[in-house]
Amino acid sequence: MNARLDHAQPYAVGLFRIVTGLLFASHGAASLFGVLGGAHGGGTVAAGTWPGWYAAAIQLVAGALVLLGLGTRAAAFVASGSMAYAYFTVHQPGALWPLQNGGEASAMFCWAFLLLVFTGPGALALDSLFASRTSPSSGHRDESRPETVTA
Repeated sequence: MNARLDHAQPYAVGLFRIVTGLLFASHGAASLFGVLGGAHGGGTVAAGTWPGWYAAAIQLVAGALVLLGLGTRAAAFVASGSMAYAYFTVHQPGALWPLQNGGEASAMFCWAFLLLVFTGPGALALDSLFASRTSPSSGHRDESRPETVTA
């Protein structure tokens, strides 16, 4: 059983990355363009306003990059930092615990992206596709992709 789960781990990490990136990008699209319910009930943030517009732009761009698996670790690092900033400047001053201050999403996104910084993109990432196309004979094995054994 453990061997099967270990073999599936890169795919589980890849699916986690895809879902997390999609949800994060959706928040950015909602805030910037008023789609999917918009920012706080249908509106959009004004272009260039601090920190709302910049946070939404980070959400959209970093979320899309994580979703696709392009520069996953760097994009996840920026996304995690933006959510830590959001939690400690917007939510935490209101109350100590996330349940009290409405910061559950910020805290969860922060930790989810930090996990991706350390685990990498997993399977199904465009980074690994481009890496295998550009240097197939480099002798470097991509640790995020499962190894195939041929007879």
